[in-house]
Amino acid sequence: MFKLTSKIALVTGAGSGIGRAIAQTLAQAGAHVWVVDRDVAAGASTVTLIRDAQGHADFAALDVSNDADTLALATHLPALDILVNNAGIGHVGNLLTTTAVDLDRLHAVNVRGPFNLCKAFVPAMLTRGVGSVINLASIGGVVAVRDRLAYTVTKHAVTGLTRSLALDHSHTGVRFNAICPGRVETPFVQSRIAEYPDPEKAYRDMASTQLNGRMARPDEIAAAALYLASDEAFMVTGSCLMIDGGWSAGK
Repeated sequence: MFKLTSKIALVTGAGSGIGRAIAQTLAQAGAHVWVVDRDVAAGASTVTLIRDAQGHADFAALDVSNDADTLALATHLPALDILVNNAGIGHVGNLLTTTAVDLDRLHAVNVRGPFNLCKAFVPAMLTRGVGSVINLASIGGVVAVRDRLAYTVTKHAVTGLTRSLALDHSHTGVRFNAICPGRVETPFVQSRIAEYPDPEKAYRDMASTQLNGRMARPDEIAAAALYLASDEAFMVTGSCLMIDGGWSAGK
């Protein structure tokens, strides 16, 4: 089950964290993975890890907020079977502390990015009548997260984009789904925790938001992406899969 042999996948933001774990997992399942990141060194490192594990991967540098560069990339790559829109950025702030510049910066990456990738690569999927698009949203795409105004707004847009795409293209054979993680122990999160006066307490506080008492691992998010990318998930489209340790259960 969940084999991706001979499939072509593209994962944005694959230089580290969740994106890297997804790229590695899809490659382990047999896909040829295009690792996309604006950080060349980080993306190249992911490619090396995949190739060292006998997988198949190539790298492409891209700022997902740039629509012209995204369209240009699509002309140089083969038709995709799997598109994973993982690239995203965060921001801490409420209405009083969030500026229009902050909101625009998050919108450019978190919303325009997936839109750009879909505009560039989905038409070929629709022509072929096959494909899986997976957008990385967040628990903040389903419920509000305190002091994360811009992030919550943009991640709600990602779940809305996903459902709209699924509805508009429901009979084409192309599926559109979102993954909505809660807290995930990524290098970025670890670096933020290290900035607190008491990192151990900060870790416990963050982990306690999830009912099972710990953060998710990137490979656990990647496992969900593998399922959604596979043929076994043929009946799954328009879904927003919560992987939040029960955080949203009481919301």
